[in-house]
Amino acid sequence: MRISTELWVKALIRRCQAGGAAAFVVRHGDDDRGALFVKVAMLDGRAKLLGPAPATLSETGPERFLVPHLDPDGAPERDVDAYIARQAEFDEDLWLVEIEDRAGRTFVE
Repeated sequence: MRISTELWVKALIRRCQAGGAAAFVVRHGDDDRGALFVKVAMLDGRAKLLGPAPATLSETGPERFLVPHLDPDGAPERDVDAYIARQAEFDEDLWLVEIEDRAGRTFVE
């Protein structure tokens, strides 16, 4: 059984805070099963974006798989924001957690 998205997000935010990074829920989706995106703002105009893995990977077990979307090393932040906006048009239950970390740590490994 997969844990709820809300609980997973709370744990991620705690992990970020313990690691010295700021993390915020920017968009609150469905508590139990909303799709989750994690944006890592590197505070230099670039950002990383992690999101749901393809269904063939994400449904093999109870773990939540997040994979890089766009450039895994960081894309222009405006491109990341535009990508998320397009995703939100299709999924009103989408979650977005934003992490601010100059080192670009995702805290999801």
